[in-house]
Amino acid sequence: MKVKKADLGVALYIMAAIVMFIVSVPSWLLDILLALNIAVALTIMFQAMFSKEVLDMSYFPTILLFTTIFRIALNVSSTKLILGKGDAGNVVATFGEYVGGGDLVIGIIVFIILILIQFMVINKGSERVSEVTARFTLDAMPGKQMAIDADLNTGAITDEEAKRRRDKIQQEANFFGSMDGAVKYVKGDAIAGLIITVVNIVGGLVMGVTRQGMDIGAAVDKYTILTIGDGLVSQIPSLLISLSTGILVTKGSKDADFGSALMGQLFSIPKVLYLVGTMLAVLGFVTTLNTILFVGFGLVFIIVGRNIADTIETSQIEKEVDSEEVAAEEIRQPENVNSLLQVDPIELEFGYGIIPLADVSQGGDLLDRVVMIRRQIAIELGTVVPIIRLRDNIQLNPNQYIIKIKGIQVSEGEILFDHYMAMNPGYVEEEITGIPTFEPSFHLPAIWITEGQRERAESLGYTVVDPPSIIATHLTEIIRQYISELLTRQDVQSLINNLKETNPSLVEELVPKLLGLGEVQKVLQNLLKEGISIRDLLTIAETLADYAPTTRDTDILTEYVRQSLKRAISTKYFPAHETTSVVTLDPKIEQEIMASVKQTETGAFLNIDPARARAIVDSVGRETAKLESLGKNPIIITSPIVRVYFKRLTEDYYRDLVVVSYNEVESNVELQSVGMVTA
Repeated sequence: MKVKKADLGVALYIMAAIVMFIVSVPSWLLDILLALNIAVALTIMFQAMFSKEVLDMSYFPTILLFTTIFRIALNVSSTKLILGKGDAGNVVATFGEYVGGGDLVIGIIVFIILILIQFMVINKGSERVSEVTARFTLDAMPGKQMAIDADLNTGAITDEEAKRRRDKIQQEANFFGSMDGAVKYVKGDAIAGLIITVVNIVGGLVMGVTRQGMDIGAAVDKYTILTIGDGLVSQIPSLLISLSTGILVTKGSKDADFGSALMGQLFSIPKVLYLVGTMLAVLGFVTTLNTILFVGFGLVFIIVGRNIADTIETSQIEKEVDSEEVAAEEIRQPENVNSLLQVDPIELEFGYGIIPLADVSQGGDLLDRVVMIRRQIAIELGTVVPIIRLRDNIQLNPNQYIIKIKGIQVSEGEILFDHYMAMNPGYVEEEITGIPTFEPSFHLPAIWITEGQRERAESLGYTVVDPPSIIATHLTEIIRQYISELLTRQDVQSLINNLKETNPSLVEELVPKLLGLGEVQKVLQNLLKEGISIRDLLTIAETLADYAPTTRDTDILTEYVRQSLKRAISTKYFPAHETTSVVTLDPKIEQEIMASVKQTETGAFLNIDPARARAIVDSVGRETAKLESLGKNPIIITSPIVRVYFKRLTEDYYRDLVVVSYNEVESNVELQSVGMVTA
């Protein structure tokens, strides 16, 4: 197996640390490794500063562990050289002499200050921020997941985008959870460095006096400087990595570079710079502070503020000019009308009095209900409802709303925002007073009642509904009614693509070899038009593949598919363990209808005498009235060959009439005929 160069480099880095724990390292090699350690620390710090977001350094907790082990290994190696030879190489000696300015006391103080800054300020703050961030990130996960689901259900994002966002949320949770523990490495490293320093000083004094015959003063001077140099050369990279940790866990923006964002947020308001410059100048004049220094700084701040103000003013003018030019260009362009040609599949427009129902800030939940409608239809009918546009319309009455399908109004309703709609289910004996109205979905008589009357109405048996539920129910019924029109070829292609993932051979056989995309769309539309779910797309596709070689008539193919879906149809219309009352069709009528069917190249149509059609329709009305008087759904049973033509004959008169063939009824279903359509 081929080993990658990056993997080899990381392995050598870790192996070098392990070897340094065991084998003594010469001073020249220690100098190289110390310089490498400083370079790595600087790289990590600048990478943390300029990364766009925290996940750009998702392996930072692992990096902390590796660099900490490497630094401790360097400490061990330098300790061996300091105690064994009294010489730890050029890097350690240089840090010990130059950082302290050649003064032992100054070197000790500088070293202690660095330890305190790292341990008590940077590391302590990073640890606390990591802990809090991890807690809030984990607490926010459910809300973020719900937001992703809501966007997915409304069609605002695709499945791929939803998956990417979910993965990112999980990665962030894992990262901040790991960071919460990883900062302990840096804290432990600081403590270990302090202990090693004390051990080196004490051990160096003992070695210098007992082994090398030095007096105490010389031993203190020599070994303390070396120990401080060793401590500084390890603590400075440790300080840089601690600073990187703090930068990473406090990073707030991913949309701009670190430096640009920081400078922009500090020096973006001219008023602030004017105040700072004025205060500095005043301090320089009225106090004994260095006048030239403070007044000079004050003038610099004022000049910078003036330049920023000019820049802001210029950018605003340029922005206004650009926006005017863009607007003018759009007017001049002939293509600017294209946006006006787009038609939303479904629109819900409402007057200003209904706006609070759709305004989340005012407690409205209409948007959430729209999401639930799309989920409900997807489960019930197996198709995706297009995005539903909600917008206010000042031309409507305050309490009015209208529903549009493809830009054309198909229904409307009115509600009272602070009232409830009460409907009598038919068995309420004591009536309640209210404002008479009609329920918009099914046009049932109802009354508007106040909040105070709600409890009493419910106790009397009324069905009480709030305004958002009224609109949601109305919208759901309209979508069910027009869902077949809303199913586009692109929607069908998406459904077929989903089926192809699990049944590629079936799809390859069916589309486009046997049927075109438009023909499959027509079959699915026929099913949806009569409220038949297309969720079992596998059965539908297999049936089409079976019968498409013999006919491409989409009406006939639809009948074959319906017969394959008879279990679903029987479950929908005929409850189990219950006798269902139906109306049958006179065989003479069936023969008459079939004799009137004319076949053409574009399909079959019914050519029946208008007087006879009217007589049949009137008979349907009389017979189905018997079912409705019993509180039953109007269902007519026909022979398979005539079902589709009889449905076409009656659909314009009886929208809710269910027409089922004998082949679409399960054998265990019990039916009872209460009438027969004759004419």
